[in-house]
Amino acid sequence: MNRMDMSGEARLRYIDGDFEVLKPGAFVRCAVTGEAIPLDMLRYWSVARQEPYASAAVSLQRELEANPRLAAVAGR
Repeated sequence: MNRMDMSGEARLRYIDGDFEVLKPGAFVRCAVTGEAIPLDMLRYWSVARQEPYASAAVSLQRELEANPRLAAVAGR
């Protein structure tokens, strides 16, 4: 791969504990905040929703939004 292939936004398929690069790039955008996440810093995503998240807190926020019953149990 040359340097041009690693610029711009990547497209990924998120799987358990890993992701597959569908379109090479340098980053993905957080599904909640829109923040650019460099691929080497990507740690949080949803396999079910196929969404990346910028942090654990943002991932939890999205999970609570997507699952009202969980939010009720959590008292939020």
